[in-house]
Amino acid sequence: MALMRWWTACSGSDMARAPGKHAFAFVLITVLLDMVGFGLIIPVLPALIEDVGGVGLAQAAVIGGWMFFAFSTAQFLCAPLMGNLSDRFGRRPLLLLAIFGLGLDYVLSALAPTLMWLFVGRVLAGVCGSSWVIANAFIADVKAPEDRARAFGLMGAAFGVGFVIGPAIGGLLGELGARVPFWVAAAISFLNFVYGWIVLPETLPPTSRRAFDWRRANPFGAFAVFRRYPGVLPMCGVLFVFFFASSVYPAIWPFWGMAKFGWSESMVGLTLAIFGLVMAGFQGGLTGPAVRRWGEARVAVLGLVSAMVAAAGYGLAGGLGMVVVLMVVHGPEGFVQPMLMSMMSRVVPEDAQGELQGGISAVTNVAMLAGTVTFSQVFAAFMAEGAVWQTPDAAYALAAVLLACTLALYLWTLRRMA
Repeated sequence: MALMRWWTACSGSDMARAPGKHAFAFVLITVLLDMVGFGLIIPVLPALIEDVGGVGLAQAAVIGGWMFFAFSTAQFLCAPLMGNLSDRFGRRPLLLLAIFGLGLDYVLSALAPTLMWLFVGRVLAGVCGSSWVIANAFIADVKAPEDRARAFGLMGAAFGVGFVIGPAIGGLLGELGARVPFWVAAAISFLNFVYGWIVLPETLPPTSRRAFDWRRANPFGAFAVFRRYPGVLPMCGVLFVFFFASSVYPAIWPFWGMAKFGWSESMVGLTLAIFGLVMAGFQGGLTGPAVRRWGEARVAVLGLVSAMVAAAGYGLAGGLGMVVVLMVVHGPEGFVQPMLMSMMSRVVPEDAQGELQGGISAVTNVAMLAGTVTFSQVFAAFMAEGAVWQTPDAAYALAAVLLACTLALYLWTLRRMA
């Protein structure tokens, strides 16, 4: 705690400017740059794992799944801590710390001589990868409850634009070597840190902060926030199943594209860029109008239906053209998380928004760490030599079934809350 107080003083949290109307824009730009750096490394991670580990593509997919497991486990353990610390010390110092830590992770990964060091890097990324938790708490600080769905949608759009720019550039840089994008990502993270230090305001005044409590800061204690406020617990159940099913994409997308269509690193980056552009368009441009026309509950239904159809469609796609069409169909999935988060944030007081976001992160990370391992194992099993049915598409069929279950659970939850 003494170290945290020193960092808070150094970052100027207690003496920061009033949030003002530009606070939201600052956070969007910060998250955008953060996601550009993260997206840079995705297209080259399979090649780096194959090179460092001396393994084939199917085994690299399994290792990649376990790396994502390590990342998600670290984030599961640390995200509630970061959220609670931000409720105590303010948003600014925690967000700056997360950004700086990601820069260190990229340097470590660029230098990694063995798979063990790549795993260490993924753990460090998980510890410091809670920037979106703090960013969402920023939103709750500066936006009225009725404006949060659109704001969360814009945050998702910033993520999407980051995945337009990052993977596209990462795929091209990957042609120069699998480690080059990591160095570029590190430079972007450190520049992002400097940018945030200069312009990022503090949005949680000292008078609105609460005492830190370890019982609420651990991932299991953080779940108490779901019991404390009505409607939060069932919605988190929906989020859990949704993120478990959606983890099929980070688990196998590059490996699936290479195995099914023979994509290069640059093609993987291009497809991720197109997908990010579609998601950014839906979340940034259509969230507000959709909510005004249909309401948060119905927009979430639309997103879940599109997610289910898209997952099934990818498994049946015969070429890049169909994949691109399915990405457009897939776009409304980006509505789901902002809608559910907005519904939950309405019933949680202002001094517990960081705790809520940390708890949500704990739930989603448990779902994603379990999902990525599951889907990478399914992919490897159906791609193994001698498999009774050898196909790269089995994981998408499983994801489609789980998304159908998510839709049913959500509709059941709405009836209970009515």
